[in-house]
Amino acid sequence: MVNRITRRAHFGRGAFTTAAVLAAALTPLSSALAADAGICDGDAFQAVLHPAAAAFDARAAWIDGTALLWPGAAQGGAFRLYYSATGAIKALPGNAVAGAEGFLPLAADDRPVAPGLAWMGKGVVLAVAAVDAGRLPALHRGQLVLVHEDAQGKVLDATRVQVAGALDALYASAEAVPDLGATPRAGQTAFKLWAPTARNVLLCTYDSGSAPASAAAPMRLDAATGVWSAELPANLDGKYYKYAVDVFVDGAGVVRNLVTDPYAVSLTTDSRRAYIADLAAPRLKPAGWDADRPPVKVKAQTDMSIYELHVRDFSIDDTTVSAANRGKYSAFTEKNSNGMRHLAALSRAGLTDVHLLPVYDIGSVPEQGCAVPDAARLRAAAPDSATQQQLVEAVRLTDCYNWGYDPWHYSAPEGSYSTDPADGARRIVEFRQMVMALHGAGLRVGMDVVYNHTYIAGQNEKSVLDRVVPGYYHRLDAKGAIERSTCCDNTATEHRMMGKLMIDSAVLWTQHYKIDSFRFDLMGHQPRAAMEVLQRKVNAVAGRHVNLIGEGWNFGEVADGKRFVQASQLSLNGSGIGTFSDRGRDAVRGGGAGDAGLDMFARQGYINGLFYDPNGSAQHTKEALLKAGDLLKIGLAGTVRGYKLQTWTGETRDLATIDYAGQAAGYASAPGEVVNYVENHDNQTLYDLNVLRLPLATSTADRARVQMLAAAVNAFSQGVAYFHAGFDILRSKSLDRNSFESGDWFNRLDWTYRDNYFGTGLPPQADNGKDYALLRPLLANAALKPAPADIAFARDTFRDLLKIRAGSTLFRLRTADDIRQRLRFHNTGPDQVPTVVAAQIDGKGYPGAGFRSVLYLLNVDKVAQRIALPAGARRPYRLHPVQAAANAADPRAKEARYDAATGTVTVPARTAVVFVE
Repeated sequence: MVNRITRRAHFGRGAFTTAAVLAAALTPLSSALAADAGICDGDAFQAVLHPAAAAFDARAAWIDGTALLWPGAAQGGAFRLYYSATGAIKALPGNAVAGAEGFLPLAADDRPVAPGLAWMGKGVVLAVAAVDAGRLPALHRGQLVLVHEDAQGKVLDATRVQVAGALDALYASAEAVPDLGATPRAGQTAFKLWAPTARNVLLCTYDSGSAPASAAAPMRLDAATGVWSAELPANLDGKYYKYAVDVFVDGAGVVRNLVTDPYAVSLTTDSRRAYIADLAAPRLKPAGWDADRPPVKVKAQTDMSIYELHVRDFSIDDTTVSAANRGKYSAFTEKNSNGMRHLAALSRAGLTDVHLLPVYDIGSVPEQGCAVPDAARLRAAAPDSATQQQLVEAVRLTDCYNWGYDPWHYSAPEGSYSTDPADGARRIVEFRQMVMALHGAGLRVGMDVVYNHTYIAGQNEKSVLDRVVPGYYHRLDAKGAIERSTCCDNTATEHRMMGKLMIDSAVLWTQHYKIDSFRFDLMGHQPRAAMEVLQRKVNAVAGRHVNLIGEGWNFGEVADGKRFVQASQLSLNGSGIGTFSDRGRDAVRGGGAGDAGLDMFARQGYINGLFYDPNGSAQHTKEALLKAGDLLKIGLAGTVRGYKLQTWTGETRDLATIDYAGQAAGYASAPGEVVNYVENHDNQTLYDLNVLRLPLATSTADRARVQMLAAAVNAFSQGVAYFHAGFDILRSKSLDRNSFESGDWFNRLDWTYRDNYFGTGLPPQADNGKDYALLRPLLANAALKPAPADIAFARDTFRDLLKIRAGSTLFRLRTADDIRQRLRFHNTGPDQVPTVVAAQIDGKGYPGAGFRSVLYLLNVDKVAQRIALPAGARRPYRLHPVQAAANAADPRAKEARYDAATGTVTVPARTAVVFVE
């Protein structure tokens, strides 16, 4: 809840008058106010200096610095832009405007509406007269209300005007300002804050995260950029700061926000103060940091094989990690822990990257003093009990667990993962130590970043952007409310300075933390143009290519390019930026991301019984299985647009012409633009989905085999291979469909390989309660819980698959032309064996191929299957050396048979096999 203090206020020594307010809108903070250190030390994060008389919708939008669009406005009458420095305007229909200090007349204008505003619809375009244009920057620091009046001066309609278009035009040069934030140098520290609508800004500095203010200095406004700046005559590296920003907020009035910095690079506990740091200073560098380099494993984006990992999940339950380091960045430095030995083994097998779920500063967990549920009661409760979720729910808002898709400060490391969140330096150093430790294990480091929304907006204490420049940083709807299609308060990276914040943040992580790759949450809500600028800039500071992938889903208020060309699946052709593909994902596991109720059982997929092994709930046809097989092949072919596939009907078609839910199944220009996955942090784990979809009698040994069939699909698919941490050890979340704040209990990982944590209680009620009647008997069924031998089989088979992928570039082809020329599918068309996928890749003359050709087959059926290769495809094949080795994980692969004379291949049940020439 917002804790506001309302009081009368004054600027300088005089009484609060309209003249004084207008002057304050144009001049820096007075020396009297600057001397009031109590402003910096107050407990309240906001004071209302002058309450607003009324709040208004914002149904109009600035096109540029002097013209605006009012959709739906009637013709005739007069249009005026009223202003008030104090927020005193009242504009009631049928009455004259009251409380304004004046107005600017507006005239109809014929300038075109920017494409980004076309979604608002047609309306009246109005412009400020040239003689008044110079007054607008100052007036934007107060209340502006657009009014349509009749001939008698009575209000017909009134609205605010969405401000982003004006600020982007008036302060375009701010985009080039290189050093926003705090910059300590020898003998001086510079501070810069973009706040063009602020009346005054006071800089507050502190010697520590808890000490009283050491100084309160007025900042000066640069009229050209809208940047407020101050220089203090000392190097304040290691100190802390905040800003007191006086700004008009619709509905609240003139407020003073005591706020941190959008460009903060570190913070004290719970983000109460921003930390001043020279990130190049030796004191912030672990030993060896300057010499540290990422492993050279990725020469092309298709070389990437990624393990998606949450910092806390990694070690919180690992007793081989020292107690102080569990759940922390520093856990990664304990190279002899079970978790680090696991990552090192994956690296040796061919894994290239660990992608960390959000590690920037998040707003949803306390950074110190976290609550924990009663461990004894958790362990004692029955496998199908509601007790575990009740215990987790009781501390949900005060425990230390959240996935972290709740951005507060984009460029500062999260403090709850530090051993001392009160020390702004510690989290920087420990983050870097983590990066070095992963590099030392042979793994590159990627970050999951969430620039598409903030944790909260408006005047809430945990809002930063809106409390500095109200109404600018977030994407608004036709009434001026913040869009929330992403889950939370959507940011508008199409606006200059929000786009700049995103790009500058990514550059900082690349330059100062040696991040090798980024995974963008809901990237389709961002403009392609901004992502391409970001790509160029991170490459420049890294001196190498930085890999960018993201969720390119097309939905919400930006869908189908309504506001800009999106960074979405269908709009990134040729960019080299990868997007997650739902084509192969849904074909492999069945159903969709939102399945609930009986659909969770009925919607089987290619690997878990679709048609050939019905579970009693499903009513599938052979045609459905054949269609799923085609989608699977599309994924194996890198989802590239121009690849030609013989479909189940016998037609040969470009992948771009094959339908997937009303879209092109093949959408990429190059395989590096596709990320293949069958499980990630969202939704149920694949093991849990297979509990729902495989027939109940399926043995746990076969369940492990089914999971490794999915792993093989991912490993053999052209493009980027992406795996959720624990996928290789049959990770379960006890059927939880959304574990983002389900605590450590439902998100644990067992690096001893004894337990996958299936049957550890009913998952949290909020997202799963409606299905408890369906879930309870499954969780109580001990026959569904894998034995350690099943987990070991999956672990070792997964590593063999990584070795096969890493050992030959034929599984990592570089271009769409390579795929078109070298990849061939057999066993296609109407007469195929529908449960077998067979593909051949020509390696002749291909750099890094290692073999003249490879043949891989996946048999998802419960019984062995046999197919015959066409005469032209027969080669002197032998089993792949990894699968033929004495220590190979899957003995069944050795039972596969290939007859070169007849081209007949026999594949055992539920087995993936690779032959090589």
